[in-house]
Amino acid sequence: MSKKKSAGLKQKLLVILLLFGPAFILVFISTRGCEHKFKQLDDFGAAKSYSFTDAKGKKYTEKDFDEHLVLVTTIQESCPDDCAISVWHLDQLVFQKMRKDPRKDAFRIVSFVTDGEGNPVKDLSSVEQMLYDRVEDYNPDVWILASGDAKPLYDFERNDERLLREGDEFYGGQAFQELMLLLDRNNHLRMVLSGTTEGMIRRMNQHVGLLQKEYDQKAARENKK
Repeated sequence: MSKKKSAGLKQKLLVILLLFGPAFILVFISTRGCEHKFKQLDDFGAAKSYSFTDAKGKKYTEKDFDEHLVLVTTIQESCPDDCAISVWHLDQLVFQKMRKDPRKDAFRIVSFVTDGEGNPVKDLSSVEQMLYDRVEDYNPDVWILASGDAKPLYDFERNDERLLREGDEFYGGQAFQELMLLLDRNNHLRMVLSGTTEGMIRRMNQHVGLLQKEYDQKAARENKK
C-alpha cells in the first residue's frame, strides 16, 4: 500500500515539475546577480544615408537618430482601409506599448508615406489626420510621418536576396512597402520583417525589446567601470 502511495506521489511531483519547472528556472535566472543572457540580434550592416521632411516641414537625416532605435515602415494615403502595413497592429502592438515604456524617448517610428506604388508623397496632411483620428495619444514627434524616397533605405542584399523586389504578389508591385526595418543607434540594420500580419508585428516588437536590452546591458557594464 505504501509503495502505491509513494509511486502516486512521485507521479504528482513529476507533473508539477513538468508544468512549473520552466517557470521556476526562468525566475531563478532573472533574479541571479550574474549578467543575463539573451539572444543578440544580427547586424546586417550600415543602412545608407537618408533624409526626409516630416508633416511640419522639419527636415531629418539619419544623424538625428543617433540616440534612438528606429522602426522604419511605409504608410499609404489609402490607409487604413488599404495599406501595405497593418497600421492598426502597428499602433496596438508597437506604438501603444512603446509610449508607456519608460525608455520611450529612445525609440522612434518613421513611416514613409507612399502613393501605393512606392513613390514618395509630399502632402502628408491626410495621413497625419488619419493617425490623429485613429491612434490614441498619437504623437507626431515619436511616430514620424516622412516625405522622401524610402527606397535607398531598403537597398539591402544578403544571400542573393534583395529587399527591393518587384512583382504582382507585392503591394503596389513593390516588396519594400510591406517590410519593416529595425535600425540601431548606429544606423545599422538589425531586423527585417513583414508588416502585413499581427504575428510579424508582434515579433518585431519583441525584437525591439531585445535591442533595447542590448543597450541596457552595455550601459550597465560601462557604469561598473
